[in-house]
Amino acid sequence: MKKVIVFVILIIIIVIGYNYIYQDHRNVTEEQASYSISALKISEEFFNNPVTSEKKYLNKTITISGLVTAIHKNNLTLNTKVFCMLTKTQFSKINSKIKVKGRFIGYDDLLEEIKLDQCHIIKQD
Repeated sequence: MKKVIVFVILIIIIVIGYNYIYQDHRNVTEEQASYSISALKISEEFFNNPVTSEKKYLNKTITISGLVTAIHKNNLTLNTKVFCMLTKTQFSKINSKIKVKGRFIGYDDLLEEIKLDQCHIIKQD
């Protein structure tokens, strides 16, 4: 009887573990943004209190508006402080104003950069 109970518990743990590891990926493009903020304002928040700001935004979908200061293959930088990894190649110009939606993944205190992934451009001026 004990072997049956141990076997059932083991099966339950395996099923829960499998569902946790292989959960559905988020589709940030369809999610409602938790925060909408400018690149200057969010960089100021992180400058003043990086620990609290990181806890506030971590793994949240946010929209950030700002000025494009760098463009690479599949990423761009807003106001030299917000690094955005794009989900697909989208074209923009240096010094253009844009609004980006993405998932906040962390703050690089060495480079003083806010990192977003799964980004896509919502609006370009």
